[in-house]
Amino acid sequence: MTTAVSVTHPPVIKHRRDWTRAALTIWSVFVVVFLLIPIGFVVAHSFNGGNSFNIWKEWGGFRWYQRIIDDKPFRDTLINSFKAAIGSTLISLVIGAFAGVAVTRRAGRWTNWFLLVLFLILVTPEIIDGVALLGWFNQYIETPFQSGFLGIRGGMLSLWVGHSLFSSAVVTLIVRARLQGLDESLEEAAADLGATPARAFRQITLPLMSPALVAGGMLSLSFSLDNTIMSSFIAGDASTFPVYLLGTVKSTARPQVASGAVALFVVTLIAAASTIIVLKRMGQSSSEIASNMAAG
Repeated sequence: MTTAVSVTHPPVIKHRRDWTRAALTIWSVFVVVFLLIPIGFVVAHSFNGGNSFNIWKEWGGFRWYQRIIDDKPFRDTLINSFKAAIGSTLISLVIGAFAGVAVTRRAGRWTNWFLLVLFLILVTPEIIDGVALLGWFNQYIETPFQSGFLGIRGGMLSLWVGHSLFSSAVVTLIVRARLQGLDESLEEAAADLGATPARAFRQITLPLMSPALVAGGMLSLSFSLDNTIMSSFIAGDASTFPVYLLGTVKSTARPQVASGAVALFVVTLIAAASTIIVLKRMGQSSSEIASNMAAG
């Protein structure tokens, strides 16, 4: 006759796991709240009824948002920010797409040196880029753009070039990360069936790397919208909102500044949400979306 012996695990381990899970949850909530407090402060003071950003007086409704439309200098800087962001994003996408394909599909001895240059661009302080571009533009860029040729002034042209410098490196690395995980056999099969390189790129390679382009475009747009240091050097007469904001807070910061910041923040959120929706419709999983958006 045998007697069954039941073996039970000590309850201490389970309790430790419960306490660990609870501690991690509390810490995660704390970190999220800590990150959201500054944003909440800005959003709240954009509805301030007083005339000072730092002192809450009363609920003022949407009057400071209306000031964005009524105040021409303030409105012009916001428009310039979007012009600079859209132009530099388009430039970055073109350069980054072809550079990413070249690095991945036509790698050679030059690849490591090229990647070194990209990483050097990413880690170089913006103030160095701003000073270098300022001297370069003043010395070499003497073109009809400065007189308003085709409605484009030299300041906006400088912003497109300066902002796309950093963003192009980001888009290149994102496209490279995307194509590295894809087999080249589809492109080779298209070539075997008689497709020209241009047609294979248009019908095979471009759709495959489109999620990376969407993510890179969103990041480029965000980087350009909040670029302050470089823009302050090269903006010229095309002052952007962050530069205008920096000059405003040196004197008296009004809640109008908060309303403009909230407007840019909402645009950034819309861009991020649109990117996630597009990537999901392309069949991307959550991990793949995070990888595409953080590859840079």
